[in-house]
Amino acid sequence: MKNNFNQIMKQAQQMQLSVTALQNELATRELDSSIGGGAIRIKINGKQEILSIKINRECIDLLESFEQLLITAVNQAVKESNDMVSTAVSKVTGGLKIPGLF
Repeated sequence: MKNNFNQIMKQAQQMQLSVTALQNELATRELDSSIGGGAIRIKINGKQEILSIKINRECIDLLESFEQLLITAVNQAVKESNDMVSTAVSKVTGGLKIPGLF
């Protein structure tokens, strides 16, 4: 029984090291998201930080439409970043949900 506990503790420590390494890697991982056929392009990282926004001048003509398009583009970029993080974490944890991990 003690050997099983020691094995579980070793596995938990290894998972913790893997998660820490993953957190560091995801902080530097970037992805590009676009909407409206490239009218708005957003670069975001694994910490859901917006790194850049590129806007096609033609979509600014109607300010109200542009504002809604920008909101949609940011929300899509954040969702894609969250999906990237969830997929990466699932690979490390074997699908185990750990509250407060990410």
